Amino acid sequence: MKNTVAAVISAVMTATSVAAGAQQVLHAPSPAVGDMAPDFSISGATRYGLVKDPIKLSDFRGSTVVLAFFYQARTKG
Repeated sequence: MKNTVAAVISAVMTATSVAAGAQQVLHAPSPAVGDMAPDFSISGATRYGLVKDPIKLSDFRGSTVVLAFFYQARTKG
């Protein structure tokens, strides 16, 4: 039961965050191909747990960065 409640709360919080972010993205101009990506920050996680400080794209300036999203990792879905 606790896992179900935690999953529902997590899903609602994620949906709210995505909806808020989508509003900003819809109004922002898109970068052209070849332009530098705009700076952003995200909370990070490793297999050992959450990273304390947010990770910024600008921290990796001059390096190749690949963003990989595994939305079903470690879930039953």
